[in-house]
Amino acid sequence: MHTSQNPHDPEYPETLAQTSRRAVVRTGVLAGAAVLAGGVPAFTPAGQGAAAAAPTPASGPFRHGVASGDPHPDGVLLWTRVTPTDEAVPGSGAGPDVTVSWIVALDPDFTRVAARGTVRTGAGRDHTVKVPVSGLAPATEYWFRFRTHGGVSPAGRTRTAPAAGAAVDHLRFGVVSCANWQAGHFSAYRHLSRERLDAVLHLGDYLYEYAPGEYQARDAVVRPHEPAREMTTLADYRARHGQYKTDPDLQRLHAAAPFIVTWDDHESANDAYDDGAENHTEGAEGSWRQRRAWAQQAYAEWMPVRYEPGETLYRRLHFGSLASLSMLDLRTYRDQQASSQLSDEIDDPDRSITGQAQMDWLLAGLVGESAQWKLVGNPVMITPVRFPSTLNTAELQGLHELLGTTTIDGVPYNVDQWDGYVADRNRVIRHLRDHGVKDTVFLTGDIHSGWACDLPADPLTYPLNRESVATELVCTSVTSDNLDDILGVPPRTASLSVEAAIRASNPHVRYLDFDSHGYSVLDVTAAGVRMDWYRLDERTSPGSGASRTASYDVAAGTQRVRSTGGVL
Repeated sequence: MHTSQNPHDPEYPETLAQTSRRAVVRTGVLAGAAVLAGGVPAFTPAGQGAAAAAPTPASGPFRHGVASGDPHPDGVLLWTRVTPTDEAVPGSGAGPDVTVSWIVALDPDFTRVAARGTVRTGAGRDHTVKVPVSGLAPATEYWFRFRTHGGVSPAGRTRTAPAAGAAVDHLRFGVVSCANWQAGHFSAYRHLSRERLDAVLHLGDYLYEYAPGEYQARDAVVRPHEPAREMTTLADYRARHGQYKTDPDLQRLHAAAPFIVTWDDHESANDAYDDGAENHTEGAEGSWRQRRAWAQQAYAEWMPVRYEPGETLYRRLHFGSLASLSMLDLRTYRDQQASSQLSDEIDDPDRSITGQAQMDWLLAGLVGESAQWKLVGNPVMITPVRFPSTLNTAELQGLHELLGTTTIDGVPYNVDQWDGYVADRNRVIRHLRDHGVKDTVFLTGDIHSGWACDLPADPLTYPLNRESVATELVCTSVTSDNLDDILGVPPRTASLSVEAAIRASNPHVRYLDFDSHGYSVLDVTAAGVRMDWYRLDERTSPGSGASRTASYDVAAGTQRVRSTGGVL
């Protein structure tokens, strides 16, 4: 897709005419999202990473920042969005086609050039730019930026993966999900940008579809959504993506490390499934299939991901001999969620959360993977959870609002997660158990709370039967409401009794925090996997501080989580 340049060449030329003589990349459209890979930086303790790039100004051609994603051993995907005229705002369909130059270098001064080229973009893809760069060295840090006649973008930092099968001592990932613009500021992203990361795993709900006033922070809109309506059209989804990418802290994080992303439901509509969504009214809001196609097109344009409409978003990345990462898509192929009136649905073997092709791909990868750690980017929880009926009415109502629980046979279930698709979860559990697969860790978002769980082979007899086939680590929300917000109480008050009751009913749940907003950091070594949870002081403050609240690890070969205050 491009021609690498001699790394000793001078900075790319000032004029596009000069640059275009070297370029062979002529389109922003990607084809393919095959087997991918990630990289490993030198270890940097929390909070001691290099300073993130300054955010993009509100004017000029590069108002939405720069980003990279889905690193390979020999390359990475680069992203930006150009505003060639003031009228060419996201979703407008206005503005001329433009040529954009890009450059990748081994240093932030761009004196050691590794690759360069040009790309054309226009209103047909909302003036977004996606460039799959190849020909780079493995396990190497690079800097990149873009240029048009109107100006130069901020610089971004990225990193390629180690060579296939290479020995890897350490990996570090940021882990985030559920960032609602209306519910607060993205301070979590600013703090995470200060870490030295291999990549950021965004596990879904990167943005929300709601109109102003429909879903926010304790019923107070911190900053209203644009456009001022629920997004249902291609122009709406493009405009909302554009709004989110003006956030300075999100821009800092995108410029600091490559992202590895998947979607959950709010990238299209709440509680989405194959043929519809809870937050979609067929007829009044048009065809669901058309709405979803528009949402996926905007996602392909605006996210640094090797995905284009019509392709599969689920994919597997490799990190040398240490870890693989399987990113799931649990919205496109799933059957409709079960209802309380049809309780037998949750056990129906013909219902699926993954779809057959994705399930086959997942199971084959778990068994066939040669890397030690099998990490799974999992948009909704796979751990079985029963919510105790001993909770009072307000607590049960709060859980219903937070989780969308449904009462089946007198017991509340979250039927939007794997609990509503028991046959599929049993397939995964049996596969891991029967094939003796070790060191599988599900990394999950969606549920606006922090969890650390064993995944029992038989949850009904656990812990008497202590066999655990995998573990699950769940990050909390960046800003989206959690239980204390819904109950309207101070953090770490009423939620404590709810957490205690859930842990008592589910002994495989080792850690649960229903109240915090923030982010997580995941460290991976041969000895184990560790997640640290960080809590924001105040999500509605753009300058909020953050502090670590919990650390849990999974020692190699154990398939169990444990609390730890030490370093692996």
